[in-house]
Amino acid sequence: MGDSKEAGAESPPAGAAARGGLSLLSQGESEESSAQGSALFLGGNEVKSRAVVKYSSAPPRTAFARLEEKTDLKLPPANWLRESAKLGPAGTTILGNSKKSKPFSSFGMAYDFIDSVGNDVDVVSDSENIKKLLKIPYSKSHVSMAVHRIGRTLLLDELDIQELFMRSSQTGDWTWLKEFYQRLIDQKWQRKKKSKEHWYQKAILSKFLYYSINGDGAAQPVPAAAEQQEPSSADQTTDSDGASWPAPFEMPSSVSEDPSASSQGLKNDFVRNILWTFEDIHMLVGSNMPIFGGGRYPAVSLRLRDNNKPINVLTGIDYWLDNLICNVPELVMCFHVNGIVQKYEMIKTEEIPNLENSNFSTKVIKDIAQNILSFLKSNCTKEGHTYWLFKASGSDIVKLYDLTTLCEETEDKYQNPFTMPVAILLYKVACNMMMKKNQNKKHYGTIRTLLLNCVKLLDKSRHPQIIASANYMLSELFQLDEPKKEESSESPLNENSDESYSEEEEEMPDSDENGSYSTGSDPSDDNKAVAIIKSVGELSVPEKYKSIHQIRPSCTFPVCHDTEERCRLVLSYVLEGLKSVDSSIKKESDLPAADPNTPIPLKYEDESTRGGPEGLEKQMALFLDKMGSLQKGNYSSQSGMIPGSWQHKMKLQLILKSSKAYYVLSDAAMSLQKYGRALRYIKLALQSHDTYCCLCTNMLSEVLLFLSQYLTLCGDIQLMLAQNANNRAAHLEEFNYQTKEDQEILHSLHRESPCQGFAWATDLSTDLESQLSVSCKCYEAANEILQFSDLKSQNPEHYVQVLKRMGNIRNEIGVFYMNQAAALQSERAVSKSVSTAEQQLWKKSFSCFEKGIHNFESIDDATNAALLLCNTGRLMRICAQAHCGAGDEFKREFSPEEGLYYNKAVDYYLKALRSLGTRDIHPAVWDSVNWELSTTYFTMATLQQDYAPLSRKAQEQIEKEVSEAMMKSLKHCDVDSVSARQPLCQYRAATIHHRLASMYHSCLRNQVGDEHLRKQHRVLADLHYSKAVKLFQLLKDAPCELLRVQLERVAFAEFQMTSQNSNVGKLKTLSGALDIMVRTKHAFQLLRKELVEEFDQPKREEGAPAADSSPSLSREEVIKLLGIFESRLSFLLLQSIKLLSSTKKKTSSNTEEDAVLKTNKQTYSQLLRATANRNTTLLERIDVLLHLLDQLARGSGQ
Repeated sequence: MGDSKEAGAESPPAGAAARGGLSLLSQGESEESSAQGSALFLGGNEVKSRAVVKYSSAPPRTAFARLEEKTDLKLPPANWLRESAKLGPAGTTILGNSKKSKPFSSFGMAYDFIDSVGNDVDVVSDSENIKKLLKIPYSKSHVSMAVHRIGRTLLLDELDIQELFMRSSQTGDWTWLKEFYQRLIDQKWQRKKKSKEHWYQKAILSKFLYYSINGDGAAQPVPAAAEQQEPSSADQTTDSDGASWPAPFEMPSSVSEDPSASSQGLKNDFVRNILWTFEDIHMLVGSNMPIFGGGRYPAVSLRLRDNNKPINVLTGIDYWLDNLICNVPELVMCFHVNGIVQKYEMIKTEEIPNLENSNFSTKVIKDIAQNILSFLKSNCTKEGHTYWLFKASGSDIVKLYDLTTLCEETEDKYQNPFTMPVAILLYKVACNMMMKKNQNKKHYGTIRTLLLNCVKLLDKSRHPQIIASANYMLSELFQLDEPKKEESSESPLNENSDESYSEEEEEMPDSDENGSYSTGSDPSDDNKAVAIIKSVGELSVPEKYKSIHQIRPSCTFPVCHDTEERCRLVLSYVLEGLKSVDSSIKKESDLPAADPNTPIPLKYEDESTRGGPEGLEKQMALFLDKMGSLQKGNYSSQSGMIPGSWQHKMKLQLILKSSKAYYVLSDAAMSLQKYGRALRYIKLALQSHDTYCCLCTNMLSEVLLFLSQYLTLCGDIQLMLAQNANNRAAHLEEFNYQTKEDQEILHSLHRESPCQGFAWATDLSTDLESQLSVSCKCYEAANEILQFSDLKSQNPEHYVQVLKRMGNIRNEIGVFYMNQAAALQSERAVSKSVSTAEQQLWKKSFSCFEKGIHNFESIDDATNAALLLCNTGRLMRICAQAHCGAGDEFKREFSPEEGLYYNKAVDYYLKALRSLGTRDIHPAVWDSVNWELSTTYFTMATLQQDYAPLSRKAQEQIEKEVSEAMMKSLKHCDVDSVSARQPLCQYRAATIHHRLASMYHSCLRNQVGDEHLRKQHRVLADLHYSKAVKLFQLLKDAPCELLRVQLERVAFAEFQMTSQNSNVGKLKTLSGALDIMVRTKHAFQLLRKELVEEFDQPKREEGAPAADSSPSLSREEVIKLLGIFESRLSFLLLQSIKLLSSTKKKTSSNTEEDAVLKTNKQTYSQLLRATANRNTTLLERIDVLLHLLDQLARGSGQ
């Protein structure tokens, strides 16, 4: 059978029709593309109609056979009720021997076209039901229909009260409805028999249609037996109708795979399903109308009429609607009198409304359709509820009841046979929307409402699979890995919005403009009805029931403003799902009974027995062994679930979801710095994952990646706990707290596995070292997992993060051991040698740094590698310091071990600089490394200078090494860059110049002989002194140092003077020395300022101690330096006076020298007087000196 189109108003020419006809469209292909209906514009463009065949099981159309006049239709044709190739599989159904509409026919269609339900279709129903509804204002007959709402779609099914009550007397199913019906509607109900005339008309029509497909058209008599068979066959039909009501509880467990709907009578057994758009109403309609075609008439419907009975409005509407729905442009009517064929008549579809005796307005039919749909949409608001639309025979009043609410007033809500099909349809529509959820997240609210209503309808004990699956889908709606965008709802959390509409909307029907559905005016009204149409005449009034609920608003999806709320919702659904799965597993009796309310005691080992990090190593080895075996797929469930069963698959999904939710909760707690809570959640995540591993037969790489992420977070948490030890009690309290929900989930996990696989990672230890070790092991495990399969290359970002963290934790542990070694060193007596404990700590620390450096280098993280190299350098310096204490303080010399370790430290610092390359990469780190390197050189030089290893090396060699080290230290000491460290650098550089100057000064004093070398030393000493002074002058807080350098310069000048013979030379040197003295004025000013501040401070603070002021001056040092200064000044002044006086005698008077001599004498006498007075304060002495220096400066013309 080809994929041909349903012929319509724009059908192909006659020749093409033979190829065409009606055919089955394979379910898989997109029906939209392969079946395009055409629009019929009828009744002067009053009504728009378009029909698209979505599915057809009819064979290719054949031309109808025109029967001879006088053919007797009472005689059965030879082919009557027999299968025929022309008929195809549909058999008798096509030929109008159609069974009465089944009570679940719309569900069968909805299951087949799940895409349309809830979205773009307004109504799903049998065409007979739609015709019945549109004829309400014209017809006196009764109407009884079940209405269900799914999303924006209404499902309409005939609710045959007679049938129902017949059944209820047998099964007791609908007794409550029967009582209600008898009480309110028809007290004297009894089953009405169908007339003989009814069966006669049915049989004649059936024979007529069989004749019409019979090629030769002659009536072929058949044996008498066939005639006896005739009524019985008709009866059989009705009997089978009776059996079409499904038993309420037959839904098989495997809904997800195959609902076996046929066993329920939920089969879609229409010959064709049509998507019919009537004006703005979209309907999915099932039709069994026989359509003939071929020759001049590509598509016609065939009707049999009794010539004695004129066609009436109801028949006209019937024919017109049937043709519109099936897109048939013409109608062939065969007239008979008492079963004898008289004549044929051809009528165009658009002419049907204007036939004699059956005039009707198509516009009115359109208004009726819109009013009925609006009425139903406005009042059938609750998904999952069964509504009953009822009009009694001969009555004008149409009532709508909510059967679900009425049924709930009885004992058993499952007495409503619609419950099950509705629940399954809600579930299927939600499933279908979930499949497309990534395309459109705005449907989330709708999906959630569908699922919540589905779960509400079902009995947990009878349908665990659907409930578990629905809860899993509910949990899937909440995105755990991304922040929720606040889309559709302003209210914070619409938890209770199970219905599609808010309360205001449900109350709306009471307003008058809405067609006054109020229910109290008419004595015939009853308060049980949801809504009432008081007169069917109202339905013909245009827009009388204009619905303001054209399309349901996208059901408000709860907006979770924070992650915790979102995860908690997910976990509540997961828990419900797990309960459903667990309740369905038969082997419960074999399990130890556990109360979900009591926490499960977990086996904690004593820290001492575990042996800290060593015990960890064992557990890690076991864990990695287990991870390896997962690749092969080892399955072990304690509850006896069968691998591959729905329980097994569903529990795996739910457990994985719970682990993700707990991971997100842990991450959120981590960012709030609630580390105890974070550890509790990550523990639950890892326990969920452990159970998943026990149940899983084939581990997906995605799941392994989750595990790696969980372990990484667990490592982060353990590290933060280690760093926040002061708040340990609070963290412990948070860690031990458990909600009832968490306990119940854990209880479900414990049914499958002991959940101890990650106990090593999630214990809250009180020991800093073991916390750091656990953190490190977590990262190592996360890294190991990435080595399995190809995760490393697939997730480069995560891999880099894990290695960064590994490098970082190894740095932390390295620093921890290094600090411990330093603490041991400080406790040790100076003279003792290095202990083995210290050496062990150095080794551990060094090993950690080395591994960390390797981690950072493997991901090209130069900055962090440089920092770790820098820390290794610091470790080397600690080792060097440890070796300096050995031996007596007086005999102390700079040892070879010290030199070795300092040189190693220098190597690591230089490596760090090489790793960085240039300062631009990371200026702060670069500066820090430079400073440390400068410090190392400086320390080494200082120690060599102060504790010269003369027993091993010559003085000259030592001086050379000191000089080189000092110059290298200077090279790495940046005095020019403006930074927080600049004053430190300036002080360091000044100190280096001072020490070098002192060294050269000392060499000069102790050296004899080589004049060239002496001259060199003199120049170098002078140069370094002047540089030291310059740098000290830049500093505001080093007046003593500045004073000391200046005094040394004076001493240096005095020393030079001893080797001078001529008075002129001596005078020159003396005036230079005095000049240096005058320049110390800056140092005294600084000293004075500090002394004044110190003196004022206690007053300002009203006697409070000045302990926290800036480091105060060492008064002893100031007094000592002051004493030296006074004595040197008085010595220089005396020498100057002597020399000037003697030269004055020899040479003629020199006014300049006279003035200097006079000033010097004056100053000298004042100085002697000041020093003689022992009672002067320090401040007064400084003031005197400042005054004298001023005097000298003026006298010498400075």
